[in-house]
Amino acid sequence: MANSSSDIRLGVDIGGTFTDIAVEIGGRYVTSKVLTTPRAPEQAVMQGIVAALAEARVEPGAVELVIHGTTLATNALIERKGARTAMIGTEGHRDTLELGYEDRFSEYDVFIEKPAALIPRDLRFTVPERMSAKGEVLRVLDEAAVAALAPELKRRQVESVAVGFLHAYVNPDHERRVRAILAKHQPGLTISLSSEVCAEVREYDRFSTTACNAYVQPLMAGYLDRLAGQLRDAGFKCPLYLMLSGGGLATLETATRFPIRLVESGPAGGAILAAGIAAESNLPRVLSFDMGGTTAKICLIDDFRPQASRSFEIGRIYRFLKGSGLPVRIPVIEMVEIGAGGGSIASVDLLKRLRVGPESAGAEPGPASYGRGGTAPTVTDADLALGRIDSRRFAGGSMALDVAAARTALEREVGTRLGLNAIHSAYGVSEMVDENMANAARVHAIERGKTLSDRTLIAFGGAAPLHAARLAEKLGMTRIVIPTSAGVGSAVGFLRAPVAYEVVRSRFFRLGAFEPDVVNAMLREMRAEARDVVAKGAPGTPIEEHRHVEMRYIGQGHEIPVTLPLRDLSPDDAVLLRHLFEERYAEIFGRAVPGVEVEILAWSIAMSASAGIVRPNPPKPTESTPPARDRRQLFDGLLSEFKDVPVHWRDELVPGSRIAGPAIIAEAQTATVVSATFDASIDRFGNIVLDRREGTTP
Repeated sequence: MANSSSDIRLGVDIGGTFTDIAVEIGGRYVTSKVLTTPRAPEQAVMQGIVAALAEARVEPGAVELVIHGTTLATNALIERKGARTAMIGTEGHRDTLELGYEDRFSEYDVFIEKPAALIPRDLRFTVPERMSAKGEVLRVLDEAAVAALAPELKRRQVESVAVGFLHAYVNPDHERRVRAILAKHQPGLTISLSSEVCAEVREYDRFSTTACNAYVQPLMAGYLDRLAGQLRDAGFKCPLYLMLSGGGLATLETATRFPIRLVESGPAGGAILAAGIAAESNLPRVLSFDMGGTTAKICLIDDFRPQASRSFEIGRIYRFLKGSGLPVRIPVIEMVEIGAGGGSIASVDLLKRLRVGPESAGAEPGPASYGRGGTAPTVTDADLALGRIDSRRFAGGSMALDVAAARTALEREVGTRLGLNAIHSAYGVSEMVDENMANAARVHAIERGKTLSDRTLIAFGGAAPLHAARLAEKLGMTRIVIPTSAGVGSAVGFLRAPVAYEVVRSRFFRLGAFEPDVVNAMLREMRAEARDVVAKGAPGTPIEEHRHVEMRYIGQGHEIPVTLPLRDLSPDDAVLLRHLFEERYAEIFGRAVPGVEVEILAWSIAMSASAGIVRPNPPKPTESTPPARDRRQLFDGLLSEFKDVPVHWRDELVPGSRIAGPAIIAEAQTATVVSATFDASIDRFGNIVLDRREGTTP
């Protein structure tokens, strides 16, 4: 095995069905895909790492960096399998988590079901204390009352505590004192402070985010500690970084303190990959499409930057309805995520309507074709029956699929109820899941005032290249890009991400009463916090800084972000801030509102270091038509028959290779279906580019 001193890095993505590994060596990737082990996720991680390093002929000690993203925190919150958690709040405000926004997210649903509070009422405690909105102490913290809670928490076997006081985002002294008292009486207790987890206004959002962080912190700390230990035992000497939901990287210490920032880490890696490909290929308008074993994720990318947000909901009871989940306020890449993956289960309801997802067969027992005890038909079973998947080479040849079992499940659960044979049942399942994804993309774009037909679709994940052509046809898109190592796209995206961290603080001002000295002191403190996190993760690397302020007109319920200058502010900057706000407001809503006072709610500073990636100079494409490696029977839905199509192996294609559809381009972790309406070519970066053939219609 090699022990080269060249840059060798490793990305690890744990999904609901598969765990993906990508080893980067001098700009090329060696990958592996193994079934996730839900009961002990680190087992699949180490299994995949061993396989990938063996193929790459690399010793663990030669790896310079491991970057990891995981859905473990998200799954624990959705399945309510976190730590036994208590909450301590301000006296008189015991039920904030229960009251929520005090509204109905579905006004006319008389059977409305609101999300249950993460922490039950008997584990929510209060103590006498009170801060004003300006951070002034109105009532001194009753430290004796805090100390009296310690034995009660121990008696109730509480493992983690969330502390959320009113206006602690302005003055955190009381929360910090509670931590010190509890730590003295119960040293092993995990404690999350709202002033550190989410130092922003809006009590319910802040307390919910803090409760979620406390709920998953012991679980994530234990998992990360076990994984770090197994990596050390295996011979790794490099640091372990965690992918954040906002698209940056953080150290193990930061991720352990704030695991809530990891909830969308896997999908964020995919968006980072798509944004990097968009920049390399000069594609300013892109739709990122990531379809794995459990879910599909869709993200809009403009000018090489994914859409970003400051809020997110976990575990919505009503699939697409805002307000039906647990709110968290963290920096997150904005995307729509639906239950449409290879493991999504197909069924027919009492009205004889075909449904696909959101329930998934997952890794255990998996689709019927896995032969692991699953009997329900899934999207993977449909793709197999339609000839899109080679049953002998699935997941890099690590497992063989049972075509007969797939067809039997499809015919039993779908065909017999709709009067279809196994093949037409499979095609119906495929069409339904593609339409679900297309509809989600349309709604996501419309809600943001965007169009899709003029965008390039960048597709990755184990199932996306199988469905990308049909999805593009439904959305009226004419170009698709399938990146190299598409089957493990998120893991590859981790390797492109920078070490980054964002700090947000709420401090209310009206522009007419702007206090620059107070703001500058706060910004210096925030800058030091963010820079410290980034500098630890990327010592000696140049650091970029971005500042934003959240502003609105008085009386409005929501704010818009405005970019701040990178300097200390002066009293005269109140005029500048109003100008920047009204310029941005008019850009979004068409015009500004003259004569109305403007107020500021929150300030943010984001620091990021370069990922340090040097891309090799790609060769100039030489146009050629390569011979097919094999042929396969592929079902054509428009003709309602199988067609004999060529199969090309991706590793044998070079920049400039051109392939007319219909065809299949196979690789270790996935396969690209080139439909009859598209032609494929290989660009100078090794990406597969599908272009709609002129005169064709879906």
